[in-house]
Amino acid sequence: MTAAARDPVPEGSLARGASPATVHGHLPEPERSRFLAEYEAALDHARGTLDLAPVLDLVERYRAIAIAQSDPEAFRRGVRRWAEIVTGEPVPDDEPFEVTRTKAGI
Repeated sequence: MTAAARDPVPEGSLARGASPATVHGHLPEPERSRFLAEYEAALDHARGTLDLAPVLDLVERYRAIAIAQSDPEAFRRGVRRWAEIVTGEPVPDDEPFEVTRTKAGI
């Protein structure tokens, strides 16, 4: 019995099944550093358990993050709006983006 053939994901594409290297390449900081740290930890765990599911789940989660951040201005607007919803207060125009992200829990 053989595994079902999968359509290859075009190189550089963020389509489902994108490689860890592709996902990493599309992430801005600080997500890129977080991805590497979490990916290394997931690989270490996989070596001991022989279970790649957590590694694949991690890559998929960060693939979604890369897609969400592919339009930086839309991402910033979304984070600002989410911070306003979470806090119930408007975000000041001069607030540093990392502060807004923290308020939004992102």
